[in-house]
Amino acid sequence: MAGERERGGGHRGGREERDSEFVDKLVHINRVAKVVKGGKRFGFAALVVIGDQKGRVGFGHGKAREVPEAIRKATESAKRNLTRVALREGRTLHHDIAGRHGAGRVYLRAAPAGTGIIAGGPMRAVFETLGIQDVVAKSIGSSNPYNMVRATFDALKHQDSPRSVAARRNIKVSVLQGRRVGGDAEVVAE
Repeated sequence: MAGERERGGGHRGGREERDSEFVDKLVHINRVAKVVKGGKRFGFAALVVIGDQKGRVGFGHGKAREVPEAIRKATESAKRNLTRVALREGRTLHHDIAGRHGAGRVYLRAAPAGTGIIAGGPMRAVFETLGIQDVVAKSIGSSNPYNMVRATFDALKHQDSPRSVAARRNIKVSVLQGRRVGGDAEVVAE
């Protein structure tokens, strides 16, 4: 089992595991100590992001006395909380969005091809596992990895594709796209 994992340096990020179609990244490990009569009893909390690199992504949190067990619990939790995100051309976002959780705020912007992922630590892990190749992101406020990941998921939850907008407004996608490209295109009565 240890042979199929790649480990990065430090206690943050870098771990990647191929489990069927999913890729998971270890975002953060937190060590906590409980002081007891004989000394200190250590526990570990892990934050993991998992995705199929085709538009599905989820995150999970796991706590245990040992690091591998905490990572396993976090991965299981992430698999239960997968969400689908609509991507434009399979590589970037459809529009700019903002998300927040607690004191953490993030701004995500769609980017042209070749830009790459311009984002900080925890957000980068979300985008890599999601399959986004071009995005510019900025986090403001809390740099806590848990808040950053939750704020990123909040932003992605508000992502709308032209197809879903057209269905909600009962118009054709071509009419919607024509308005966007043409600017002041005439509305076609249907």
